[in-house]
Amino acid sequence: MTHTNIKTDSDSRFAHLGTPGRVWAVSAIHGELNRLEKLHDHLFERIRPGDRIIYLGNYLGHGNAPCAVIDELLTFRRMVLAMPGMLVDDLVYLRGNQEEMWQKTLQLHFSPNPVDDFVWMLGNGVASTLEDYGFDAHDGIEAAREGCVALARWTGKIRQRIRSKPGHEIFQTHLKRAGHTNVPTPHPETIPDAPAPMLFVNAGINPSENLERQGDSFWWSRHNFQDITREYDPFKRVIRGYDPKHKGMHINCVTATIDGGCGFGGSLVAAGFDQEANVIDILDI
Repeated sequence: MTHTNIKTDSDSRFAHLGTPGRVWAVSAIHGELNRLEKLHDHLFERIRPGDRIIYLGNYLGHGNAPCAVIDELLTFRRMVLAMPGMLVDDLVYLRGNQEEMWQKTLQLHFSPNPVDDFVWMLGNGVASTLEDYGFDAHDGIEAAREGCVALARWTGKIRQRIRSKPGHEIFQTHLKRAGHTNVPTPHPETIPDAPAPMLFVNAGINPSENLERQGDSFWWSRHNFQDITREYDPFKRVIRGYDPKHKGMHINCVTATIDGGCGFGGSLVAAGFDQEANVIDILDI
């Protein structure tokens, strides 16, 4: 299937990274504050004007400090933007499946099966985020059993707590579905020296669908990412930051999984890509 008709530049769901000198992609963090702080220390020494930094989602869940992770992301953003030559759009944040579940938690009063949905999400990382914001999962289950009015009151309290933490609400509501570098149009073959387009996602893609029709495949891809052997046209390489099967880092000619298992006993990874979509540096913390 051909996907060359990419029209995301004006679509606010996607981040257009332009033609950066290098792109630094950060893997799933999962509430691991100490690893993120150390990675930021190393990354700050390497970035320079013309670079982009893209975080590939899953800031929340599993680890014990998801709130502090968001604080650290915001602090590091301010530090980077204070560097001469760095611009607001040089830092990009994708939505991961943890952030998707967290939003579903805040909308539980709209769910036809709130108890079952909530229990499933608690077991898949939401419990640690809920606890770090100061809420007890059992209270949520009881509210879900009582009905949508009680549940709406409970989720309303969570929203108030989020708003009480500077920057958290706007951060969580402005995450992008995916990001990509510039796609030459209409005839990339006429520009032989054009940078190779790269696509950045959270957990995967459906290779048979175009970018705009991926839906929740970015977070819940049912396709084996490592089995993709052909370029997802027009992108030379697709990079993801989270592997649900926890198989570790895996890089081939057309895809790259940079998940080191952070939040599950593994490391936090940042990979640097040049304009030809080649890996030029790896930070493994």
